[in-house]
Amino acid sequence: MGVALLLVGCGKMGGAMLDGWLAAGTVSRVVVVEPAGLPAALAGKPGVSAAAGPQDLPDGFAPDVVVLAVKPQVMESVLPGYAPLAAGGAVFLSIAAGKTIGFFERHLGVGTAIVRAMPNTPAAIGRGFSVAVPNPKVTEEQRALCGALLAAAGEVAWTDDEAAMDAVTAVSGSGPAYVFHLVEALAAAGVEAGLPADLAMRMARATVSGAGELLHRTDTPAADLRKAVTSPNGTTQAALEVLMGDGGLTPLMGRAVAAAAARSRELAS
Repeated sequence: MGVALLLVGCGKMGGAMLDGWLAAGTVSRVVVVEPAGLPAALAGKPGVSAAAGPQDLPDGFAPDVVVLAVKPQVMESVLPGYAPLAAGGAVFLSIAAGKTIGFFERHLGVGTAIVRAMPNTPAAIGRGFSVAVPNPKVTEEQRALCGALLAAAGEVAWTDDEAAMDAVTAVSGSGPAYVFHLVEALAAAGVEAGLPADLAMRMARATVSGAGELLHRTDTPAADLRKAVTSPNGTTQAALEVLMGDGGLTPLMGRAVAAAAARSRELAS
């Protein structure tokens, strides 16, 4: 794709997505705006350059897409400098949690093409999941372009219901952290059961990543995979009676997702 892209913010999420785009050859030219400077891993990459801010963009650079990947808390102070790019026909693709399309329209102009998306960090290895919602100014071509950028980092789903994005953020955007904490918790339980810490962590990492890969490679429902591991009156059933009992994993995860969704709504206000 001969896509010129401006990436505003190259932290963990922005950097993860950029890794995916470069690996897939999705973009032909990228200008990265990052106050801390271009990450060392990107130095010397063909087609990648850095800018200190909107006033420092290369002469004649007209991005097809402006990806907004700065922290939600600083977005309001960052946006005004990029508003002129909307007049050049760029579509703005935001991956900032909690910031609504209305927020971007207020700062960039109501005529600006805006796509709000929520990816997650497995985008760095092409295994992310993104949900996107466009405003009415986004053309079919721009939607396809943003979809291709997101697809280079994993699966993509579109919705016309922006209100769903708080739940998307809570389940998918924040979800990898829940899985990583599961590894920590499983390893800690192994140590409590008598395993050496290094062995417990190796087992937990391999078990969670292996089970995830098994889930990835089949269309078999997760419930059926769980049942296949569970022998009647066996060790797995004994554990699942705790995890699936009152106060177990399902209500706990429900409370966790609800808390994340509530925080997403707070960030929008």
